[in-house]
Amino acid sequence: MTAPECLIDAQQRFIRHWGEMANAWGIPRTMGEVHALLLVSGESLTTDDIMERLQISRGNASMTLRSLQDWGLIRNVHRLGERKTYYEAESDMWEVFRIVLRERKRREFDPTVRTLSALVAQVREVCGDEAETNEDVAVFLWRVGALLDLMLTLDEAYARFAHVGWEEAERLLEVEVEGL
Repeated sequence: MTAPECLIDAQQRFIRHWGEMANAWGIPRTMGEVHALLLVSGESLTTDDIMERLQISRGNASMTLRSLQDWGLIRNVHRLGERKTYYEAESDMWEVFRIVLRERKRREFDPTVRTLSALVAQVREVCGDEAETNEDVAVFLWRVGALLDLMLTLDEAYARFAHVGWEEAERLLEVEVEGL
């Protein structure tokens, strides 16, 4: 099934933007583009469909599809009587948000918390009493410690919030989306 002409431009712009956004976040542009294509497609697509639509190589498509599966953002769909594998994106946008947040936390946030914790411990151990008497040491411990405290608070909020459904999240956030 091919998208109607009236939709092609909007789909392409969305795919391009999603790829640019992914790239800005340090995620390969193609990964964002493939995800976007699967998000806005009205049907599951094969690797060949994706290659043709995005003009990418088989190797690039295969690696990207594997990465999206590893993240949990897409899944295989098998059609009875067909040998090809089809792919579809998670369609629940709250779940997409939770998956991306979980992966970003695991890949970036958690290592930063570990690094900050280690740095504060190292400076306290190595500098000892200078933490009380040396202004540079005190400033470092205060600022890095404040950042660590903030990140630990956010980590706790994530732990409490990450497993709730959209209705509960919306209630907790008291968010009301109008006009969509």
